[in-house]
Amino acid sequence: MQFQAVCFDLDGTLLDSLADLANCTNRILQKRGFPQHPIDAFRYFVGEGAKMLMTRALPENVRQETLIEECRLDFETAYRECWNEKTVPYTDIPELLDALHNYKLRLTVLSNKPHEFTLLAVSQLLPNWDFEAVYGQREGVARKPDPTGMLDICQQLGLPADAFLYLGDTATDMKTAVAAGCFPVGVLWGFRTEEELRDNGARAIVKNPLDVLKLLN
Repeated sequence: MQFQAVCFDLDGTLLDSLADLANCTNRILQKRGFPQHPIDAFRYFVGEGAKMLMTRALPENVRQETLIEECRLDFETAYRECWNEKTVPYTDIPELLDALHNYKLRLTVLSNKPHEFTLLAVSQLLPNWDFEAVYGQREGVARKPDPTGMLDICQQLGLPADAFLYLGDTATDMKTAVAAGCFPVGVLWGFRTEEELRDNGARAIVKNPLDVLKLLN
């Protein structure tokens, strides 16, 4: 069928946010006397929510639930102060969004970033486009790769899942798209590899944001 909407992951797909996520997390680790990590390590720490980010960043021998939760709360407090120091849309994302608007495709976002920060990032860094549904990780809703958030978007827009292109940069995103019944598109400008995306269900791979337009023709 003809696609009618696009659902984007946020970090690693629309926004290059790795440096801010890394720097914020490293500040928390430093404050508590734990080793810090190079920015590239965070490509495999992020993508499954703030709790999993802190779990992966902490040394294995101290990963108790109480400490992880304390660090998660620290992260959400600290991130309010530094989330937009270096975060910007990827090159060609504005042009892609303009083109999708011209194609009259409906735009949405589904992220494992906490809901508060997802809304903030979209409203402040992507203000020129009408995203009809923007969901981050919400209390009481299972995070990706559970398809619940994607199915909520389908219901809100009144569209079947197979009317959506789903763009993401991680295995989590591809699994979400497959589970929901969307068309999974893996993007290579984000945090993970083509192999990971293909192994987890990507039906198309794009190297540049504007390559997405080829899928519409």
